[in-house]
Amino acid sequence: MKFDINHIFSRVSNVVFGAILLVLILAMSIGVVKMFLNVWNTFLVPGVTGKYLDLITDVLTLFVLVEMSKSLVDYFHTHRLRMTFIVDAAIVFFIREIMIMAFQHKTSPAELYAFSALLLVLTILRIGSIFMFQRELQIIAATDEKIHAD
Repeated sequence: MKFDINHIFSRVSNVVFGAILLVLILAMSIGVVKMFLNVWNTFLVPGVTGKYLDLITDVLTLFVLVEMSKSLVDYFHTHRLRMTFIVDAAIVFFIREIMIMAFQHKTSPAELYAFSALLLVLTILRIGSIFMFQRELQIIAATDEKIHAD
């Protein structure tokens, strides 16, 4: 029997990422149910802003979970984590935080500048990852053409 550490690592990684994906699916399902229950509570509370903040927070949190789950689903197809999905999740998370702070009126100009700088860096990373992915596709296509030409 041959001991292959790469095979063991691959199997363990698949199990770990599968478990994380199951937990995310469960969290999204629970989040959707709670969000719909929160909608009914919104009808019962007088005023507009009171419960809408909770509803907006729930929706934005679900967006973050969806972006994270996209990354894990893609892992099972490509066996690697793509930078674009991870950066997308980070961007959605920080936009969520900014919106929550803005709705609660708990933000200072310094925090907004810091978040803006962070979002700028994440956006640059996102654009760079798109260019790198396109470059990888071109390299793969060129390699395939050489293989088929020979």
